[in-house]
Amino acid sequence: MSTANGIIRGGSLNSEFYDFACKVMLIGDSGVGKTCLLVRFKDGAFLSGSFISTVGIDFRNKVVNVDGSKVKLQIWDTAGQERFRSVTHAYYRDAHALLLLYDVTNRQSFDNIRAWLSEINEYANQDVVIMLLGNKADMSSDRVVRREEGEKLAKDHGVAFMETSAKTGMNVELAFMAVAKYQVIIERDLRMRKTRRQGDPKFSVSDYVDSQKQKSSCCS
Repeated sequence: MSTANGIIRGGSLNSEFYDFACKVMLIGDSGVGKTCLLVRFKDGAFLSGSFISTVGIDFRNKVVNVDGSKVKLQIWDTAGQERFRSVTHAYYRDAHALLLLYDVTNRQSFDNIRAWLSEINEYANQDVVIMLLGNKADMSSDRVVRREEGEKLAKDHGVAFMETSAKTGMNVELAFMAVAKYQVIIERDLRMRKTRRQGDPKFSVSDYVDSQKQKSSCCS
């Protein structure tokens, strides 16, 4: 098994081979729906009712197909409580992507996003992919954070943005597939670096997310 730029290649998972691996972390305040988002993507189910909050950190694996390549997403679900922050920080360094969640029905979780971004800047690698997700978008009657606020915050910090719903599945798969596609592009770029011309367009997660959301709107 060989590695390049932190990407594991040629491994296996439950007898299923994969070409690349990508470590994704779900971060944000407690109660914003990180575990529900993970379960929706991994199992296609919604955790209804009350359940025990994540303690410390946990992870699930899922292999997805991206443009003919199999990518193993190793998705780390983190606790949002302050007492677990030191544990979470230790996992930032080798993460390829960070999905930063807030709850559109909880103003405090949105206001705390800047503090989370400061932690990312301190502990994560400079080339980590960051995506801001406004979760629980299905709860329109309880919404207190407007979509435009999330879009502006993401734009101010130069990160991708979308609203999601673990309950309905809205944009959940897109969020994870976008970072998987980015990882494939990065690996292929490493292989083609000698032939790649300066000035050739680079893959942008934000542009990809926007284009896919537009396609979804047109189809609906």
